[in-house]
Amino acid sequence: MAEENTIDDYDFSTGDAGASHVVNSEAGQIRVGGYITMKSVHPCKVSAVSTSKTGKHGHAKCNFTAIDIFTGKKYEDIIPSTHTAHVPVVVRMEYDLIDITEDGFVNLMGANGDCREDVKLPEWPDNYAREISKDFETGKNYSVVLMSAMGHDQIVSHKEIQEGK
Repeated sequence: MAEENTIDDYDFSTGDAGASHVVNSEAGQIRVGGYITMKSVHPCKVSAVSTSKTGKHGHAKCNFTAIDIFTGKKYEDIIPSTHTAHVPVVVRMEYDLIDITEDGFVNLMGANGDCREDVKLPEWPDNYAREISKDFETGKNYSVVLMSAMGHDQIVSHKEIQEGK
């Protein structure tokens, strides 16, 4: 005999089940400095937008130039201004840097005490991981800003924590 599902079988505690990594926006509404998903997988920051005039048989088109927020690679795409473009949900969180392991993973602690051990030192920009490690080895306390988008997390900046502030 098969068991029936009850409300106790589901975990609603996180509240993010089914949450999307992107939201839809009309292409004509995306501006320089905003975010866009290029080639369906690259979360990018828009560096330039130009709009062509409406043609005899079509829509005005937006020509986007954008930089991948995790790799720095430049992408270009043309989307009709009235069509849907995907905008990545980008979250920036600050964590205290607790430790750096030999294999390049960092131990982080958030303001509410939550810990992360699943983040590696960044591969881009070049030598940034070495800079973070060198600063951490001085024995001073550092915090890092972790940017998250489309299931990827990466350290994008760090700073020394000033005691007493």
